[in-house]
Amino acid sequence: MAGGPAETAVGGRAPALPEGRYGTGRAKTSRRWRRWLFLAIALLVSGLIAWVAYVNLGSAPIDAERIAFSAKPGNAMEITLNVTRDDDSRPGVCVVRARDKTGAESGRKELLIPAGAKHNRISTTIKSIGAPVTADVFGCSYDIPRYLSTP
Repeated sequence: MAGGPAETAVGGRAPALPEGRYGTGRAKTSRRWRRWLFLAIALLVSGLIAWVAYVNLGSAPIDAERIAFSAKPGNAMEITLNVTRDDDSRPGVCVVRARDKTGAESGRKELLIPAGAKHNRISTTIKSIGAPVTADVFGCSYDIPRYLSTP
């Protein structure tokens, strides 16, 4: 071994590394730079996750709650719902559905909610392909399909 033994901080001797075999030591500045880079990436990713969660889990601008449902003759189900929205000047649409005893969707209807009051109570009848046992609200939106809007 070239260079002989080196002294340690406690006064003991440790063998010296051969010169030129392992290269020079790493600079402290490159480690600091990497640490700041990883911190910046972690902050960016966590901010993106928070934004996606806020957009997807935040309160909906238009929402409907099922109040009642009842079976009608001829494989139909009547549903009554309360619609609440933040902008009463815009019409909306709610999708309601009927379900059979297995829980599968057996009927669906898009219901136009006209502009007007901030809170609306609406009833409608959903036709079903089988005997329905329940009805619920699938979702609501301000994006009204062209075939539902009035000319």
